[in-house]
Amino acid sequence: MATTATGTVSIRNRLGMHARPAMMFVETACKHQATIRIGRVDNPAEKLDGKSIMQVMMLAATQGTGIVIEAAGVDADDALKSLVELVESGFGED
Repeated sequence: MATTATGTVSIRNRLGMHARPAMMFVETACKHQATIRIGRVDNPAEKLDGKSIMQVMMLAATQGTGIVIEAAGVDADDALKSLVELVESGFGED
């Protein structure tokens, strides 16, 4: 397994990453040992803690926003896969 993994995905759900999807993202991230960083494609220098609800909400990721998810640690591949699948599913709102 890789110790680092990076993926890019777009927010699909109509309301973007509001409170409920942000909490789902954080809950999923916290299930893994890997460190999770998240940022917007249009602002690659700013990476936020993907295990912090406040920081994930600060992304202000609306529908169509591209986000970069970075995972680092023993389960980085699994963490990235889980988070990408969650975002691609539209957080169950589609």
